Amino acid sequence: MKTGKKANHTIVGIHITDRVRRASEVQQALTAHGCQIKTRVGLHEVSDDYCSPSGIILLEVVGAARDVAALLRDLRRIEGVEVRQMVFRH
Repeated sequence: MKTGKKANHTIVGIHITDRVRRASEVQQALTAHGCQIKTRVGLHEVSDDYCSPSGIILLEVVGAARDVAALLRDLRRIEGVEVRQMVFRH
């Protein structure tokens, strides 16, 4: 059995207020930092006659702190994008 400190779990929430105009910029940032993204979940309201102009993306991120910080910095530079981070320490 391996002992020692486990890696933190870091969750990033991304709120996009104008998905139509900002989705490609957000996708470019996510692609550029794809090696830091372990899990990605997208949430927005949709039905047969409605597709929400805003949405939320949840990420579980991994890697060096500087690499995760670069992802967050790139996302925060995009107008209409709000970024929040939660770190669960072990």
